[in-house]
Amino acid sequence: MQSPSGAGQFFTEGADLAYTDPLTGLGNLRRFFDKVDRLILDRADDPAPFAIGILDLDGFKPINDLFGRSAGDNILQQVAMRLKASMDQHSTVARVGADEFAFLYPLVFSEDAAQERALMLIEILSAPYDVGDRTARLSASVGCSLFYSGEEKTETLVSKAETALYHAKRSGRGKVVVYTREMEEAAKRTTRVEQALRRAVAAEEVEPHFQPIVDLKTRQVIGFETLARWTDRDLGFVPPNVFIPIAEERGIIGPLSQLLLRKATETARNWPDELFLSFNLSPSQLVDQNTAEQILGIIAKTGFDPRRLEIEITETGLMTDPASAEKIVSELRAVGIRVSLDDFGTGQSSLGRLREFHFDKLKIDRAFVSSILEDKPSEHIIRAILAMCEGLGMDVVAEGIEEEGQASRLVQFGCGGGQGYLFGRPCDAEATMGYLREAYRSMARLRTA
Repeated sequence: MQSPSGAGQFFTEGADLAYTDPLTGLGNLRRFFDKVDRLILDRADDPAPFAIGILDLDGFKPINDLFGRSAGDNILQQVAMRLKASMDQHSTVARVGADEFAFLYPLVFSEDAAQERALMLIEILSAPYDVGDRTARLSASVGCSLFYSGEEKTETLVSKAETALYHAKRSGRGKVVVYTREMEEAAKRTTRVEQALRRAVAAEEVEPHFQPIVDLKTRQVIGFETLARWTDRDLGFVPPNVFIPIAEERGIIGPLSQLLLRKATETARNWPDELFLSFNLSPSQLVDQNTAEQILGIIAKTGFDPRRLEIEITETGLMTDPASAEKIVSELRAVGIRVSLDDFGTGQSSLGRLREFHFDKLKIDRAFVSSILEDKPSEHIIRAILAMCEGLGMDVVAEGIEEEGQASRLVQFGCGGGQGYLFGRPCDAEATMGYLREAYRSMARLRTA
C-alpha cells in the first residue's frame, strides 16, 4: 500500500524503513517481534510478567467499501495516532495487518490490568473519525496474552493473543478477551476433533440421519430433513453442534456436505416419490461458486430427482455475500430444486431478505414454537409470519414441535407443516425405512377402516 501525502508526520528521523509501516509510520510486525524478543531476553534471569495484545478493527471492510480506499487509509492513520498517543514511554504499538494493531505493555503484570488497558484502547478508538465532511465510527476487538515464563517465545505469545482475539470476535464487537489455560485446553480439544473429523470424512464415517416433516393437519409424512451424525472410534459420539462449527472454521464443511448429500440422496431415492429430502447448506458454501455444480453433480450420479430436493439456507449465510448466494440459489432453482429459509426470525433483516430472494418455503425457528402456549408475543409473531407467508405464496414449516398442544395451536393458526420430536427423532437410513413402512401401513388401515 502506497504511503499518502501527510503520512510522513508519523516518521521519526532515521527510522529503519524495513521495520516501519509506510502508511501509519508505526512499527510493523517485524519491529513488534523484535521488541518482544528483546524484552523476553532482558527478563530471562528474572521473568517478570508483561502483556501483549492484538487489536482488530470490527467491520473495517464495509467502511472501506462505503467511503473508499483513500478514506479508509486516512482512518487507519487516525487510529494509529490515537493508539500511539495512548502509549506510555515504556509501551509499544505496531501495525501488524491490514486493520490489525499489536501492542506491548512491559509494565502490565496481571490479566486484570491487561483487560483494563485494552478496554481503554477500545474506548479511545470509539470516538468518531473525520472523513471529509462526514464522520465514521469504529469498534475494535482485542485479544491479550501474558508472559510468565522464560521458556515462552514471541511466537507463542502472539499465537495465544490471536486465540484470545478469535474468542473476543465470536462473543461480539468491542470485546476484550485475555488468554487463559482453559482456552489452551479448548484449542487442543478443537484440534483433536478436527483431525478426527478429517479422518472420518475421508473414510466416509459421518452418516446422514433423517427427521420427519409432516402435514400438521393429517399428520402424514411429507419429507425428511437431513442431519449429520458422527461417532468416532476414539472420541465416541460427537454432537453436531460441536463438529459442524469446527468443519466450518477449518475448511472441512465442503467435503463433509458432499459426503452427506451423496449418502442422503442414495437413501432417499428409495422412498416413495411424493416425499422430499431437505438438506442444509452452510454459510461458507454460499460464497463458493462451485457449490451449485457440486450439488447438481451429486444428484446426477445418484439419480435423485432434483424436484424432490429442498435446500435450506439461513439468513446468516445470505448476508455473508448476497450476490454469490443469489447466483447459487438461481442455479439450483433452474433445475427444480426448492429453496427454504431456515431459522426465520433469528436474523437481523429477515423481511428485507424475503423481498430480495424468492423462497419456496420458510421455517419458523423453534424459539418461537417452544413458547407458543405461554407467551403471547411468540403467538403474535407466529400469526404474523403465517399471514405474511400466505400473502407471499410460501409454504411454512414450524420447527421444534415437542407437545401436542403446540401442534394443535399451530394448526389453529393455519400452519401447514411441522417438524420436531413429537413426530419423530432423527434416525439412520434403516430406521427411517422402518418408520416409513409403519406410517404407510397406518395410512392403509385408515383408508380401509
